[in-house]
Amino acid sequence: MNPFKMTPARLDADLQDIPAVLLVGGMGTRLRSVLPSTPKPLARVGNLPFLQLLVLQLRSQGIRRIVMCTGHLAEQIEKEFGDGHKWDVGIDYSKELKPLGTAGAVKLAERYLQNASDFLVMNGDSFLELDFREFIRFHRERGGLISMAVRRVHDAARYGSVQLDANRRVLGFREKTSDSVPGMVNGGVYVFNHSILKQIPEGPASLERDIFPQALERGVYALDQQGMFIDIGTPEDYARAQTLAENLYQAASSKS
Repeated sequence: MNPFKMTPARLDADLQDIPAVLLVGGMGTRLRSVLPSTPKPLARVGNLPFLQLLVLQLRSQGIRRIVMCTGHLAEQIEKEFGDGHKWDVGIDYSKELKPLGTAGAVKLAERYLQNASDFLVMNGDSFLELDFREFIRFHRERGGLISMAVRRVHDAARYGSVQLDANRRVLGFREKTSDSVPGMVNGGVYVFNHSILKQIPEGPASLERDIFPQALERGVYALDQQGMFIDIGTPEDYARAQTLAENLYQAASSKS
């Protein structure tokens, strides 16, 4: 049997063994005015910490292994989520002692990923509605090094945009601009082949600046999504998330 052409039942079983790495160690400097002493992923959206939406999203779709890459105010996150039994998941913590950036945090978590041929990576301050089964199937069918979930937005200036060819292969990345234009943006959810860990150096590094551009030759593919997408990186977007709290909870609880 071709391992990349999995039946739905086999893929569902396989999902339980795929780790999800959550990047939750950032300083959250742009939210300090509204969250002076709380890590950004614990910002409450409605009655829930934002990070709980991501845990619910993973668990409702059958993913039970989670690695939280912590840093700033890490003890608050560990106290909130513990070992994950409350949500019927297992949570490990990979704590950075100094800021390592998004790629450095993934590299530090390598010891929790030894037996995983593929693993998910998610930004801890954004939510994207997607079907993880479809996403992982897409990744394995393409056979690339990285797959990213992308979303078309009306204003891509804040995010920068992703350039794709007709086969959904990523050709390059356009930097953030001051011009308000629509575009396809990185949704902050990825599937990585385990071999990517060999490409990430020890120490501080950025996925977006240091790893993704270098990986294009080995195959980076993008699956576009149509559902809800929000990040809480600025006070304005955090306030907008409050108005969407119920919809976000429903999307996180969907089994897709």
